[in-house]
Amino acid sequence: MNRKVQNHFQSIDPILFSVASIIMLENRNARPAEDYFVSLCENIIGQQLSGKVSDVIFSRFEKLFPTKIITPRTVMKLSEEKLRTTGMSWSKTRFIRDLAQQVLVKSVQLDQLAQLSDHEVIAELTKVKGIGPWTAEMFLMFTLGREDIFSYGDLGLKNAIKKLYGFKKDPTIKQMEKIVNKWKPYRTYAARILWKSLELKS
Repeated sequence: MNRKVQNHFQSIDPILFSVASIIMLENRNARPAEDYFVSLCENIIGQQLSGKVSDVIFSRFEKLFPTKIITPRTVMKLSEEKLRTTGMSWSKTRFIRDLAQQVLVKSVQLDQLAQLSDHEVIAELTKVKGIGPWTAEMFLMFTLGREDIFSYGDLGLKNAIKKLYGFKKDPTIKQMEKIVNKWKPYRTYAARILWKSLELKS
């Protein structure tokens, strides 16, 4: 995390800064356009799963492709039953195939996403069955490398805010917004700090 971001958090939120000062965030760069499809498959697989379980299932998914080439065309050659052998749910197998189909017929144009605004990316991706705001937000953060994204629907982020800011009950969206809006234009960094904070011992 660069000094400019650290200085911003230090000046506006001592609680977040205190956590940021004791954790290490690895550098993340935007991924190339040829990785967008695979990245979305990974995001779909990871929905409502822990990171460890998601990684195991995604690893099995990769092994379905002996040439290591995962494209919409190679995905469409696999049946739902074959995709299901990875351990993903039936609904996720359909979501991944729907994504592949929509990319093939160009109703979703992944290669154009980097040129779109955050809101436009979310609108484009949520055309696909099974891709909701959370999945689109993860794509914006970790694939496109956008610096100012926050996912209010993420349970981990809600839990981290509850823990760090002393809420006795789950904070409401309005309560979270009051905290989160201070972090602009670096909300992605803040989100990553919050996720990391959940790994710290109380």
